[in-house]
This record gives sequence, structure tokens and C-alpha cells, in this order.
Amino acid sequence: MTEEQAPTAPIATAPIADAVEASEQTRPLGEPAKPDAGGFIWGTGRRKSSVARVRIKPGEGKFIVNKRDVNEYFSEPQHKAACHKPLEVTQTAGKLDVHVNVHGGGITGQAEAILLGIARALKGYDPTLEASLRSNNLLTRDPREVERKKPGQPGARRRFQFSKR
Repeated sequence: MTEEQAPTAPIATAPIADAVEASEQTRPLGEPAKPDAGGFIWGTGRRKSSVARVRIKPGEGKFIVNKRDVNEYFSEPQHKAACHKPLEVTQTAGKLDVHVNVHGGGITGQAEAILLGIARALKGYDPTLEASLRSNNLLTRDPREVERKKPGQPGARRRFQFSKR
């Protein structure tokens, strides 16, 4: 390429990861997040293939999951307990209204995605709660995912039955 054909626009040299990191840190550490127009603080939780978008705001303790009460949405006690755990650890159980939209995956993955989403929203609501949430391991995303199926076999690890004759 000659000098006449050289591009005139400057080429970005900063990696994309640095730009994403800079955009995520819009507030100084230790300051609460700003509520949106409805007065909600947002948190996103993920587990397996489930994604939970959680909104919290001060209120009388309503807990809504996909426009239904949490006790109506989840039937198993361990799933209900998982959803309430961040609120119990931080002692904010009857003080906050929680609204959750969750989709994907199964019931257990959804319950654990809600747990992470509430913990992240609580951290944004009051940064002093982060220490108790972190000490109870509620701010750590579980990275385990389903292993992909391999070609020439019925599952990820399972092989077809071998016959010698």
C-alpha cells in the first residue's frame, strides 16, 4: 500500500476489554448505585443457562418472580431458601421489594441465578453489605456449564456400546 492509499482514520490501539472495564466502573467504589426512574437498583444473575434480571427498592417486602409470588413460582423449599438467602444474610428481608424476571434453564438454575442477582443488587443498594455477602460466598458466579455433546457418541462422555463380535 502506498502513502496515498493509507487510511486516514486513527486505529484504536486499546483492547476492547479495557473499554468494557472502564464503562462498567461508572461509580467510585463504596458509593451506592443510582436508582433508575422507578427507584429500582438492578442486579443480573446467571447460572447454567438461566439469566435473572433483579430489581430491588425499599418497600414492604414483596418478592415477585415472573409476575408471580416467589412461593407460587417455586414449589421446592430449597429453591425458596436460595432466593431468600441474600436477604436473610444482610437482614433486609422485610425492608425491600424484589422484582425478578428470569428465563432459561431449569428451576434450580433459575433459583441460583436469582440468588446471585439479588446479591449483586444488594451490593449496589448498600456497599457496606458486600462484606457479609462475600463472606457467605453469595457474590461468586458458579462457572460450571453443561459439556457439549461430541460427534460419534450419544453424549458428552458416553460412548456407544462396544461389541467385539
